[in-house]
Amino acid sequence: MGKSFKLGLQAGLQTTWTLGKVIFPITLIVGMLQFTPVLDWIAKLITPLMGIFGLSGEAAIPLVIGNFLNLYAGIGAILSLDLTVKEVFILALMLSFSHNLLIESSVAAKVGLKLWVILAVRIGLALVSAIIVNLVWQGGSEMAKYGFVSTSEAVPDGWFEIILMGVQKAALGVVQLALIVIPLMIIIQFLKDLGLLKVFTKWMAPVTRLLGMKENTSMTLVAGLTIGLAYGAGVMIQAVKEDNVSKKDLTLAFIFLVACHAVVEDTLIFIPLGIPVLPLLIIRLVVAIVLTITIAAIWKRAEVSPRREEATYEG
Repeated sequence: MGKSFKLGLQAGLQTTWTLGKVIFPITLIVGMLQFTPVLDWIAKLITPLMGIFGLSGEAAIPLVIGNFLNLYAGIGAILSLDLTVKEVFILALMLSFSHNLLIESSVAAKVGLKLWVILAVRIGLALVSAIIVNLVWQGGSEMAKYGFVSTSEAVPDGWFEIILMGVQKAALGVVQLALIVIPLMIIIQFLKDLGLLKVFTKWMAPVTRLLGMKENTSMTLVAGLTIGLAYGAGVMIQAVKEDNVSKKDLTLAFIFLVACHAVVEDTLIFIPLGIPVLPLLIIRLVVAIVLTITIAAIWKRAEVSPRREEATYEG
């Protein structure tokens, strides 16, 4: 009992340190950028492209803020604008696929995946899904009615306060990470030592096989689906070390999770925007499943082809 706790605690602290080194500096830099003209400048730069996605020019602001900061910041920016239900839905869909890009993509790189693959998948899904919804959905022209959500945030006075606020946000980010990852690692260690993790992976086997992965990726998938990419990465790092999860399975798991992670939280936080959230969840799930199965099939075919050529040559 004591040994399981100790091992879980060690794994949790190690993972918090590994991810904290990524999360702290990025949160600090982006937190400071928030109070400079940089994000507004980037928003102005992409404003002319907004029409392709069925969005007005001002919708570029929540899009940029959500991608640089997080979903909450993006939603806060949406609440300050007068937009139609269709525009809000398209923004919510784009931000579901592509938000908090710097931290979540850096975490993916820390796990051992190529940064450009994760960025390409997330940004690609956001752009393509917005174009399709804009072309297919003819309704949603009424103005969105927002719920009661506070969007006010203290504005710092001068650079000292900006830096101080940035440090506070960054430190809070690491503390939140520790509060989630450490207990999670302890629980997983107990499950492992009691033999319950093997039962769980067998129960999840049909799902992982459908997605083209081996059973040992089940914990990685569940962690990402429930608590998100940044926090779920802790479980992924541990899985690579202890469960011998292959690079292929890890890449497929991440491709699934960039399309569909933290499904409960990321769906519920859109409710105050006055949009239908169930279609949002269904789109994310379907896209994640179809994309992962397709990539797994292409990957398998690519692996089989050289073997066939080798067999033919030997014959």
